[in-house]
Amino acid sequence: MSTLREALGDLSDDVFFDLLESDDEYLLVLDIPGVSAETLQVAVAGGQIEIDASREKSVDDDYRYVEENRSLFLDVSLPLPDDATETGASATVERGVLEVTLPKREAAAETTIDVVAGEDA
Repeated sequence: MSTLREALGDLSDDVFFDLLESDDEYLLVLDIPGVSAETLQVAVAGGQIEIDASREKSVDDDYRYVEENRSLFLDVSLPLPDDATETGASATVERGVLEVTLPKREAAAETTIDVVAGEDA
């Protein structure tokens, strides 16, 4: 999980996030104000979480921008935690809050290997 934490730490200070972990999954929560399901794409493949978000701004014709500081786009690629899997990953967005759920892989069962004595033993 440390590579994901490092990548999240490298995001712009304008991006607020929480990363939570349970026994079975990770939950990544990103605040992306103004984004809806129609203006958001999330993909998990190749060991990466790809998030491409945009928001539309509507400005009344009576106004013009003097200064514009609210970004319209977020395009990030984040590494999956080593023990996470893309199978069963899901995402929801509500009121500009994106939640990405990443299931953990099943722990591999211990394999016992029989040791056979050689002919010279």
